[in-house]
Amino acid sequence: MSALKSFKNIVPLLDRVLVQRAKAEAKTASGIYIPEKNVEKLNEADVLAVGPGAVTKHGERIPVSVQAGDRVLIPPFGGSTVKVGDQEYTLFRDSEILAKISKE
Repeated sequence: MSALKSFKNIVPLLDRVLVQRAKAEAKTASGIYIPEKNVEKLNEADVLAVGPGAVTKHGERIPVSVQAGDRVLIPPFGGSTVKVGDQEYTLFRDSEILAKISKE
């Protein structure tokens, strides 16, 4: 299998949402660097791409509730991890996304 060169090659299907988890600060307020293994994973992520939405048994499409560029709250576990080079992305179903974070 060939390696993916960019997350743009990943096109989510149905109600799937491709996100990249936000990086936690690796440095304290006083300037001390924290080892990478001790940095906690945040439950915030940026939406990179979304599928067209699920289809009901009557053939109607249910649109995805988020769009590319949104900041969302995701569960600490779950989703399908996809590695592209040294970057890690996660695919979630739209229903697994906990909340959309407002930019205000």
